[in-house]
Amino acid sequence: MSVLWQKARDYLKTKEFRDYITSTHFWGPMANWGLPLAAFKDMKASPDIISGRMTTALILYSMAFMRFAYRVQPRNLLLMACHGTNVVAQSVQASRYLIYHYGGGSTAETTAAATDAATAAATDAATAFTAAAAAAATTIDTCPVACDPEVVCSE
Repeated sequence: MSVLWQKARDYLKTKEFRDYITSTHFWGPMANWGLPLAAFKDMKASPDIISGRMTTALILYSMAFMRFAYRVQPRNLLLMACHGTNVVAQSVQASRYLIYHYGGGSTAETTAAATDAATAAATDAATAFTAAAAAAATTIDTCPVACDPEVVCSE
């Protein structure tokens, strides 16, 4: 275990890590984490404040940028995890919106039950997605030459 800590500490001291921390590949996703965090915070609020149009726009925006984050070279898995989490959070918000406005969920009991169930489902899904993204981040293609994104480099 101490070998792992030593390797991590040594990596934190490298120029490569400092360059990553000072790049837009790090700070862009960090700024974007405000979107899913706000959506998770709003899950405790009443569904009558949810905008169906804005929620739909955020789902489509995050889906487009998930693809971009995967296709750009080098891959930005932190950005992909952020937008994947946002798709999950906004989808839960969209389901709350639909239940409230079109599913007869405007009664207080239905709203509270839907909010609790949606919050639990979103938290579980976001945790699973973040864990999968972290696992994928350990397999980042570090090939020194430009590779075809469909082919994994073997070095």
